[in-house]
Amino acid sequence: MEGPHLDSHRRAVTAARAAADKKAEDTLVLDVGDIIGITEVFVITSGTNTRQVKTICDEIELALKREGGVAPRSVEGLDDASWVLLDYGDLVVHVFLNETREYYALERLWTDAPRIVWEPSAPASL
Repeated sequence: MEGPHLDSHRRAVTAARAAADKKAEDTLVLDVGDIIGITEVFVITSGTNTRQVKTICDEIELALKREGGVAPRSVEGLDDASWVLLDYGDLVVHVFLNETREYYALERLWTDAPRIVWEPSAPASL
């Protein structure tokens, strides 16, 4: 069955894989739709420095544009790059600086949310 719910999950996995391609750490995909109702899926990931956080965000935007032609409705926090939020409506991506992620512990707030299992992309063969 294809629908918006599955589509948001597929895009979340695309975002998680794009983050992994840029060496993001501890990437989680959470199905929060039944809990908060304003979005379907959260992707939570982090980088070790602000440059990497920005690179992860760029890669996620590029991957989602390539896959489905979607761009974020809004992007918050890119100037500071300690917590960047990419809002796609039914998908919200949180890209943290490691220290900021530890401080806010966002995933602890959503412990009731089911995790969506995903695998990183296979590396391109040479």
